[in-house]
Amino acid sequence: MVWVFLGGLLGAPARYLLEAALPSTDSGFPVPTFVVNVLGALALGLLLESLVLAGGFDTGVRRRLRLFLGIGFLGTFTTYSSFAVEIELLLRGDRMSLAAGYAAASLAAGLAAVALGMWAAQQLRRRRGDAR
Repeated sequence: MVWVFLGGLLGAPARYLLEAALPSTDSGFPVPTFVVNVLGALALGLLLESLVLAGGFDTGVRRRLRLFLGIGFLGTFTTYSSFAVEIELLLRGDRMSLAAGYAAASLAAGLAAVALGMWAAQQLRRRRGDAR
């Protein structure tokens, strides 16, 4: 639990800082939350695929990395709650098309980002293997 807590202590402020640095648009599309969640999905795909490719059991350093980075840091860096609230606010504002587009784009981009992260981990593993 300590590793999750410590990761969370860093993930939430990282999200805040990134969201504060990203511009809001007049269109109403929640760019900051979208970017944060897609980056988090990319990082999670990269992390988890790297751990799988490393082989072995989920113990020791591998477990601590998964808990600290995967659950703690990325769990608080990404934000399902903001995503849900933003969709609800768009729906309340009679912006049905934007709400549906935001939800669909978030899901599609998130899945693509996870796949890209997994692919990147595989490429890094191959390059390290070729370098030996």
